[in-house]
Amino acid sequence: MPEFIAPSQAAAKFLDGPHQLLIGDRWVTGRSAPIAVDNPCREMKLTDVSAASTQDVDDAVRAARAALEGPWGRMSGRDRACIMMRFADLLDQQAPLVAEVMALDGGQPLASCLAVTRLLAVELMRYYSGWATKIAGDSFAPSLGGTRADMDCMVTTLREPIGVVGAIVPWNAPAGMMALKLGPALAAGCTVVLKTAELAPLTGEFFARLMLEAGAPPGTFNLLHGLGHEAGAAMAAHPGIDKITFTGSAAVGRQIVHAALGNLKKVTLELGGKSPVIAFPDADLNQLVPSAAMACFVGSGQACMAGTRLFVHDAIYEEVVAGVSDFADSLVLGDALSPDTALGSLISARQRERVESYIDIGLGEGARIANNPQPWEGRGHFVAPVVFADATADMRIAQEEIFGPVLTAIRFSDEDGLLRDVNSTEYGLSGSVWTKNIQRALRIARKVDSGQVGINVHAAVSPETPFGGNRQSGWGREFGEEGLAPYLKTKAISINLGQRA
Repeated sequence: MPEFIAPSQAAAKFLDGPHQLLIGDRWVTGRSAPIAVDNPCREMKLTDVSAASTQDVDDAVRAARAALEGPWGRMSGRDRACIMMRFADLLDQQAPLVAEVMALDGGQPLASCLAVTRLLAVELMRYYSGWATKIAGDSFAPSLGGTRADMDCMVTTLREPIGVVGAIVPWNAPAGMMALKLGPALAAGCTVVLKTAELAPLTGEFFARLMLEAGAPPGTFNLLHGLGHEAGAAMAAHPGIDKITFTGSAAVGRQIVHAALGNLKKVTLELGGKSPVIAFPDADLNQLVPSAAMACFVGSGQACMAGTRLFVHDAIYEEVVAGVSDFADSLVLGDALSPDTALGSLISARQRERVESYIDIGLGEGARIANNPQPWEGRGHFVAPVVFADATADMRIAQEEIFGPVLTAIRFSDEDGLLRDVNSTEYGLSGSVWTKNIQRALRIARKVDSGQVGINVHAAVSPETPFGGNRQSGWGREFGEEGLAPYLKTKAISINLGQRA
């Protein structure tokens, strides 16, 4: 039984609540039944949050539309940038408290929550604030001047905000996921209705408070808590929302696509993954082994970009599997607030049961557990890391997203067979290639069908680097300039300049 550390006075005061919805500039109680929020490390209730009904969704959309057509929509890019920078500075100042609440809420180690807040959320907001003053159209002379051959004409294009954005974020790394939606939307001039994940909703309240404190007009950012099948579904189908951006499972992503058909709203989806880590004989094992292990086990495996399939060349297979197994067994599981904790808990009992069922599936398929995972005793939704060896690429543990600390090691001997197996899943999100041979690295990286591939590094996300998936891993890209484009629409204005001289 691990030692549980008491929350700080500031966190305890925050947890006391109330935890309401922000609609416009009003904190309101949702019309649906409150949602109990648990600490997954301790299996103890933290607090209740107010939950939005479909009527609350309507109110939030109206507030966002009023801000879009009013003060926020009339604001210059410079003024939007200033508000975004103030928000980033305030979030940076509040980062220790935000991270502590996120650790209590989601069960992940405090250090990783602080890194997500400062190195991802804050930096994303600062990065996209710079884009607010750099959104520009173009002007050109068309090849055909107009309806008459003697008419001179010019075309100018405008890049305008797409409108009211509905953002639905997941429970893993919520501060980073909210900034990833909010940053480009605000830079583009959109307004936002954001729904938190019911399993980890508390971080959203900081974003709402700090947006108001930073000077955003009421309705620019509206915060909803609620259940996916109620508030989330209402947002996806809402005729007053012009775009949905969603991070989560492929199954829910497909539901959102169907719901969005009503007004053909634009949709960005960042969904699941089954990302490969590919190791050639000349890989630096001192770098590869810990990197391959943490590529899978970071966040207790609850990451869409997790490198859950480890493809290792025959020549180094046994050595790599042994090294990764030893590393996995060295990772300390425990309370999210403990400084000794390397891996926190899974988010819920249901997720723990799902992961444990996949471990049974892997054993039933003939794979071998190569490490020595210790059964967890006591409270908390913990699962010790598992390294499967003697696996093949067609096993369910190598094809299906588990979303837990389960790594499947697969042998390969030739590039053709490797690439066939690497690209055999329905996903295509991330991946990495480990070799000192740059020609081979680039050759393989180009043939891996995914939105991002690292060479001697896995999932190196940064504000500037596009990230997103192919196939069942999603639609569109986030991060960087490509992450801004889905929040903009282009208008072409043709101007008659009179008779051609």
